[in-house]
Amino acid sequence: MSMRTPLGRVRGLGSAKEGVGHWWAQRLTAVALVPLLVWFVASLVEMAGADYAHVVAWIAEPPVAVLLALLFVAGFYHLALGLQVVIEDYVHTEPARLVSLIVVRFGCWALAVAAIFSVLKIAFRG
Repeated sequence: MSMRTPLGRVRGLGSAKEGVGHWWAQRLTAVALVPLLVWFVASLVEMAGADYAHVVAWIAEPPVAVLLALLFVAGFYHLALGLQVVIEDYVHTEPARLVSLIVVRFGCWALAVAAIFSVLKIAFRG
């Protein structure tokens, strides 16, 4: 005996109707973050002891600016997805859950926009 509605069985959707998409998005961002973080950490290790001007010149290089923007987008989106799961699992009152989800989503997007803006400001300084 299935607990799914007939429409749910036809569409192949679970009760939440978006869990698989969320799961895939989190896994894909995790996979994208692996090479981006390896590149970023290797770059930081290579620049250990570099002065401010060298780091700014490095960020201003077009491939570096693009990779940093991708790192920030994937990282903050992955963060938002992960925090959403934690909030949905552990915040039990509906108003608190809704407010927490909104704050986390807006906070992650605001931080991502600020980080990308900072990279673009350095990349297009003049």
